[in-house]
Amino acid sequence: MRYIKDIANITMDKDKCIGCKMCIKVCPHGVFSISEGKAFINYKDKCIECGACSKNCPKEAIKVSAGVG
Repeated sequence: MRYIKDIANITMDKDKCIGCKMCIKVCPHGVFSISEGKAFINYKDKCIECGACSKNCPKEAIKVSAGVG
């Protein structure tokens, strides 16, 4: 499956991330990775803007705005 490049509306505040890995557990498309104990958006173009990551982040470090992703 191919996605439109650079269209997903997802952001992450690394300062808020506590490295709980919840985003990795709930993301159906493997958008996130962990480095140095913090999550980061590794595959933004795989994001379908479902919002599972933002709804399950205990620190509200991830913001997703549904659109065309």
